[in-house]
Amino acid sequence: MQELYAQQSRNGSNDKIDPIENVQKQLEQCRQLFTYLLYFLTEVARYAETDAKLRASKNLPTKDDRNVNIKIAGNKLLWQILENETFKKENKSRKVELPDTREQVKKIYHDLLVSDEYEKYIRYEGRDKKAEKEIILFIFTDLMLPNENFIQHIEDNFINWDDDAEMMNQLMMSYLQKPGTYNLQQLIGEEKRKFARELLLTTLSKGEYVVELIKPKLKNWDYERIAMLDMILMQMGVCEFLYFETIPPKVTINEYIDIAKEYSTSQSGHFVNGILDNIHKDLLAQNKIHKTDFKQT
Repeated sequence: MQELYAQQSRNGSNDKIDPIENVQKQLEQCRQLFTYLLYFLTEVARYAETDAKLRASKNLPTKDDRNVNIKIAGNKLLWQILENETFKKENKSRKVELPDTREQVKKIYHDLLVSDEYEKYIRYEGRDKKAEKEIILFIFTDLMLPNENFIQHIEDNFINWDDDAEMMNQLMMSYLQKPGTYNLQQLIGEEKRKFARELLLTTLSKGEYVVELIKPKLKNWDYERIAMLDMILMQMGVCEFLYFETIPPKVTINEYIDIAKEYSTSQSGHFVNGILDNIHKDLLAQNKIHKTDFKQT
């Protein structure tokens, strides 16, 4: 969707940008951002050991300085992440840390220290699986994401944050539920990658054709005044109707309603739903839905 939007926005420009290469570049940016968020989260938890060493090495350490609780550094979920082979490979293959990572980690860690959630966590001597997961989730959802300085740090280093923030949040929450199931070298599986490529090429190739299917359904709407993103979503939806045989039309409609609500205007979900549903009924009545590969038509 984002690449189709960019392609149409560049219409008339002399810039020759390969859409597939550009999508690959965007996916790589997503992977780097996700890896960094995960790395930063683990560094906050591990900073307990650094804090303990620094405080113990003072010239006149207090009793509290000599007894810093480092329970979180042995957190079970933390070590599931750290021992994941793809996580280790990612850290080894390139420098994940940024110039100001250490300072940001320290600030978030100190926010953790004064939280009621952390006090409750270290007060319990055992290692309850649920509690281990909850404190790691707390660092991410309640300390990292709401922190303006941290978000500014991310925005300064990752140009894709504004576009991908919600997706990153969902990926992180999913990963923290089952850290061993993700390959950080290939966040997007081959099947999904192939689908994305085919949907992009299909919509680019059949864009004008599906627009002609959409226009008669607009009724009182002026085609030129419809939000570009809404048109792109409807074009993608019609392409799925016609050329993607494994996707049930109802699933297509529901997916694009959700995307329209999330990324376009407040009325877009209802609008996209009405148009796609109308077109689907017409295509069925005219026996035009045969799910043919676009390259054969």
